[in-house]
Amino acid sequence: MRVKFAYAVSIVTAVAMLTACGKKQDGEAGAGASAASAAAAPASEAIVVKIGHAAPLTGSIAHLGKDNENGARLAVEEINTQGLTIDGHKIQLELDAQDDAADPKTGTAVAEKLVEDHVVAVVGHLNSGVSIPASKIYSDAGIVQISPSSTNPGYTQQGFKTTYRVVATDAQQGPALANYATKVLGAKRIAIVDDSTVYGKGLADEFAKTVQASGAKIVAREATNDRATEFQAVLRKIKRVQPDVIMFGGMDATGGPFTKQAAALGIRAKILGGDGVCTDKVGELAGTAVQNLVCSEAGLALSKMDKGADFEKKYVDRFHTPVQIYAPFTYDAVYVIVDAMKRANSIEAPKVLAAMPSTDYNGVIGHIAFDDKGDLKESAITLYDFKDGKKAVLDVVKM
Repeated sequence: MRVKFAYAVSIVTAVAMLTACGKKQDGEAGAGASAASAAAAPASEAIVVKIGHAAPLTGSIAHLGKDNENGARLAVEEINTQGLTIDGHKIQLELDAQDDAADPKTGTAVAEKLVEDHVVAVVGHLNSGVSIPASKIYSDAGIVQISPSSTNPGYTQQGFKTTYRVVATDAQQGPALANYATKVLGAKRIAIVDDSTVYGKGLADEFAKTVQASGAKIVAREATNDRATEFQAVLRKIKRVQPDVIMFGGMDATGGPFTKQAAALGIRAKILGGDGVCTDKVGELAGTAVQNLVCSEAGLALSKMDKGADFEKKYVDRFHTPVQIYAPFTYDAVYVIVDAMKRANSIEAPKVLAAMPSTDYNGVIGHIAFDDKGDLKESAITLYDFKDGKKAVLDVVKM
């Protein structure tokens, strides 16, 4: 179901307010009636406004999806504790968290549900391959979508006014990895493997463009899938061509075993990966072979963020688990949405959308302002290696 709606107040909240006022609401009343009821509600009554969140909460990268959800939830809880008033009404935020299973089909169904739930905006999705098809649904409904972690350039190049992201893109991340391979490692012969997803292949393609422009040779280009656990056949092919570097486009659930199996076959080439593999969990999956991995994140490291230490303490105190990658980005995305609500002095989705282009917000991840496509005007790529199985910052490339 792809519907356009004018207002973000949930139907359940509108019913509650009408009941409190001694009125009845027709179950078929539209969003306009709900919002009108909200406007008529006493200022002392809090209006529930839903912010959607979509990420994989099941499957091999559920740990990353939960990390994203936790960041958004921390922001919602914090804002509710501080108190939020829009247009004279007390606002109670509610996080409408959905599991998209990192699957495009599930993701579009989730997007339709969030539209039906009358969310004011959506933080998500995690994967580019899910964000892109879901973005059409949000665009048709006129709902802001802020992805905290989708890096494929195509996400914001569809001409939609609703698509935003708070990370750098693979058009920046791929070249940063390629330049490290050719300029720092001095690689002349490079192999590339991707997991056939929009994210993995997209990152690998951007990496390949810069490698070819540098004069280095791509001696192998192979593909696997995002559920693979065995890479022996691909790795044997690669071993025969003796590359200096192997670039892997995929997530930690596959990148970890890939790195471990490469070492077991005696492959000495340095392995490079993007933000999908750039987690502490990849250290668990790769074992001691992780010392041969260099990876990137499409943003600053938490340790390099001015407000990073404070965020990390709040996150760990609340969830009793370390930050994986993009929790600070989902946290800021919620605050950016609330900032737009404040500037619009409205909880109506179209007015919040209209306020988004003029965003000028200083968050945990740094200064957030968007270009005309919805990409960050300022961003960074952080390169890491691993020490004792944990990520350690190698370099920061400002974009």
